[in-house]
Amino acid sequence: METDKIKIIFFGTPEFSIPAFQFLIKNGYQIIAAVTAPDKPFGRRKISTPPPVKVLARQNSIPVFQPVSLKRDAEFLQKFKELKPDLCVIVAYGKIIPKDYLGLPQYGFVNIHPSLLPKYRGPSPIQSAILNGEKETGVTIMLADEEVDHGPILAKREFSIFNFQFSNRKELEKKLAELGAKLLIETLPGYLNSVVEPKPQNHSEATFTKMFSREDGKISWPQTAEQIYNQIRALNPEPGTWTTWNGRILNILNAEPPYKVRPCRVCRSNDLDYLLPGKIQIVNNQIAIQTSKCYLVIKSLQLEGGKEMDAKSFLRGHPDFASSRLK
Repeated sequence: METDKIKIIFFGTPEFSIPAFQFLIKNGYQIIAAVTAPDKPFGRRKISTPPPVKVLARQNSIPVFQPVSLKRDAEFLQKFKELKPDLCVIVAYGKIIPKDYLGLPQYGFVNIHPSLLPKYRGPSPIQSAILNGEKETGVTIMLADEEVDHGPILAKREFSIFNFQFSNRKELEKKLAELGAKLLIETLPGYLNSVVEPKPQNHSEATFTKMFSREDGKISWPQTAEQIYNQIRALNPEPGTWTTWNGRILNILNAEPPYKVRPCRVCRSNDLDYLLPGKIQIVNNQIAIQTSKCYLVIKSLQLEGGKEMDAKSFLRGHPDFASSRLK
């Protein structure tokens, strides 16, 4: 099957969708439409802003549809039937595809999911993998069915979290978006020509993720430094990680891996009198917070009502911060 003969409708919304969309266009696939979320207000002035997929589609003269609800929009379903796509590609569209759509394209709906399925199904696979201290994640190319991230698998590719240095999940997300796009382009020809066989998932091994809230970002200093470091990387830039200092919210934006901080008095001592989680110390001229195991060095932070600062600037503006304690 020649790629330029296949009529594709692309379903996607955020920046994560863009590499796959670009790769399909550059590799000669015929994109007959893009389906994305409605424009949303953005910034303090609440300016209506189109999603990244809409912007790229318009740049390439691809028709754009923005149904509020696939399930309730009978007019769009009729338009979808009239377009007669051979294949649909989903990348972070953000909505479940209803049954009425799934059986219409000859080759179904192919989805890029940023985890090694069946692990981490659901809305936050990247954040959850970081938060849980996983050493490895990856991407899965799969066929969508009526359940969330449940369909048969076409291909997988691993990616080492342990060997990739990143300060927040957006950086890892970008890498996985690129990896997923490449794997999609490698996989589609084999799938369309019946060389790649879909393989059912082992559903007994499935794990599930949730949407994270602001409350999930509250730091508990009696955790280990590694656990808090993973929390900071997983939940920034949103919903964010935070603590309180002198009764005010203090956003913790960036930290150093705990193993980079030496020496660590807490790790060297069995004396529990030293263990004061949340206690602020100056270690090697850096802000270091005691945890239940090791110090966590803070690189950037933001006090409520203020602007983001690096640790050195923050200390200059708040000299009473040193030797106090975070709650």
